[in-house]
Amino acid sequence: MEPYSYLWLFIIGAITAFAGGFGIGANDVSNSFSASIASRALSLKQACFIAIFTEFFGAFLLGSNTSETIGGGIIKLSLFQSRPELLMLAMVCALVVSTIWVLFASSRGWPVSTTHAIVGATIGVGVAAFGWEAIDWSFNGLGKIITSWFVAPIVSGILASVVFLATKYLVLEHQETSFRRGLIAVPIYLCIIFIINVFEITFKGPPNLKLDNLRPYVIASVTVGITIVFAIFGHFFYVQYLRRRIVGKERGLKWYHVFVIPFISERYENTADNAAEYGIEKQEGIEIEENKDVPSDPNPKKNIFQLYFAAIGKFAARGVNKEVADYEEQENKEMHDHAIKYDPDTESLYSFLQILTASFTSFAHGSNDVSNVVGPFFIIYLTYHSGTVQLDEPIAPIWIVALGGLAIDFGLILYGYHVMRTLGNKITYQSPSRGFSLELGTSITIITASKLGLPISTTHCVTGATTAVGLCNGNAKAINWRLLGLCFFSWIITVPVVALLAGCMYAFGTHAPSQ
Repeated sequence: MEPYSYLWLFIIGAITAFAGGFGIGANDVSNSFSASIASRALSLKQACFIAIFTEFFGAFLLGSNTSETIGGGIIKLSLFQSRPELLMLAMVCALVVSTIWVLFASSRGWPVSTTHAIVGATIGVGVAAFGWEAIDWSFNGLGKIITSWFVAPIVSGILASVVFLATKYLVLEHQETSFRRGLIAVPIYLCIIFIINVFEITFKGPPNLKLDNLRPYVIASVTVGITIVFAIFGHFFYVQYLRRRIVGKERGLKWYHVFVIPFISERYENTADNAAEYGIEKQEGIEIEENKDVPSDPNPKKNIFQLYFAAIGKFAARGVNKEVADYEEQENKEMHDHAIKYDPDTESLYSFLQILTASFTSFAHGSNDVSNVVGPFFIIYLTYHSGTVQLDEPIAPIWIVALGGLAIDFGLILYGYHVMRTLGNKITYQSPSRGFSLELGTSITIITASKLGLPISTTHCVTGATTAVGLCNGNAKAINWRLLGLCFFSWIITVPVVALLAGCMYAFGTHAPSQ
């Protein structure tokens, strides 16, 4: 094949890869932030704002590692050496079918596995091209991917339950002293979070930076140094901020005051809404303006461009203005009543920790699942560029990985609320301590898998962790088993459905009449 031939296949592959990243953002990013939104540690807008950065940089910094496995670890690429253009067609068919399936599932609120979709589609085109022998069934190929699907939710569930049970019995169950115990535990949790995540990110960072050459003393020094910094910050700053914010009811404190909290005086908001709550009386000479008539639109005359920009802004924001935390709350009330509730002040200690773990989970997700679209498109790009089948599994260029990360961000902002509703409070009751535990277990599992080059299913991980934490209530009725069954069913049918459709599309394309 001549280099730069079949431009139309390359263009379709690029467009479909971006649409596939959009589908990942719409479906899988909910795995990272649904628990934080359900426990009200974050609003949907705040979660989307954070995820824009964490998903992109996770894909940008670590996404090249797993793209190699998806790219050439399933099909035996050597079979396509005499017809490289058929390999391009195969990858395009796999991307088209997996993208359509994920977008359809997202519109229904089904938390399907995008990893299942692309792996199933790749199997389908491989079998349609050369039969069953086209698939690398060994452990180094498809075997380790399938194994990770079963191992990952178990490992994630075990880690999440260990974290929550330790929190439950060492902090939450001590009703009289739970808040004080929680303040002691917060700096410890901060250290654990940063030790694990900083070490994993540094240990297997961007391949182009060759951080492996820095091991082991630089990695250890960086990890220990950052951990010490955050331990000091947690004890002398964040704990003091929490005590004044929660116990002292200083609602005048803003989030940025945490960095200077030892040096500022007490701050109370002197407004009509909280004056009675905190015993603050209105001072003489100070009037609180209420219900002041303000024109709704100080500039009623708008030109056509302002109207267009307003319409575009409204459309772009529609996905982050949806109700998620309280969606169908009454239908899940009976299930939530079977979950154990703990002191709300103590639970609030875990809100910020949950934001951290959700951010790291999102970072881990971007590093792992971006391979679902980057891997196949990378093969299309290499084949188009060189005119041959590349068998040495080179590292995906940064611009392709960045394109996948950008597509994930768009999918989250515009369409992510559907699946967030399903994975929020509809599987089990979520609280900040529970969400923190399941997100920490999930992030450890995913980042470790990314380090090993395993494209695991983040949907499996978060569902396994959510179920395990729900079982820690000691009551099976605290879990929505019917919804879990529907999730499992959607995972099971994904692989055969997309494999059949992708195989049929490839066969149709290769056997169609041509000039």
